[in-house]
Amino acid sequence: MTDNATFTLRPLPKAAFVAGYAGLLPQVIAAVMVLSGMEYRWTGLAAAYGYAAFIFSFLGGMWWGLAVTTRNNDVSANGIIALAVAPSLLSLATYLPWIGGWEWPGPSLAWLGIFLMLSPLADRWLSSRCALPPGWMKLRWYLSIGLGGITLFLAAFA
Repeated sequence: MTDNATFTLRPLPKAAFVAGYAGLLPQVIAAVMVLSGMEYRWTGLAAAYGYAAFIFSFLGGMWWGLAVTTRNNDVSANGIIALAVAPSLLSLATYLPWIGGWEWPGPSLAWLGIFLMLSPLADRWLSSRCALPPGWMKLRWYLSIGLGGITLFLAAFA
């Protein structure tokens, strides 16, 4: 059986931008909890860590989807698949201090913030290996700097 599917890239819909920016709200709420000085400070830090790790892993899922739909050679697809598993593994690595009883969540939040802020560089690498919709990079930079920046900021209060 042959695969004759063709893909037409369309600009990202407005809903992608609205949902993307709304996706910053959980981290903003966690920051309010941390900065409020209330008894929910620790809950806010844990929630901020969890949300950042979930979203970073979600990025890997998006990259995996790109890998399995790419029309490039197998080498490119294999490289994208390798990249796609990295966020989940890095998120797990930042979780190990908590379960090991080491210093947490400050360093873990800092690393996740850095990883998130640098993640659009992976998208830039992807853009040379597979087609990305118009608007993808703009949205990825804004959301990654936003979520990564808030996460890195909260690391200072851990």
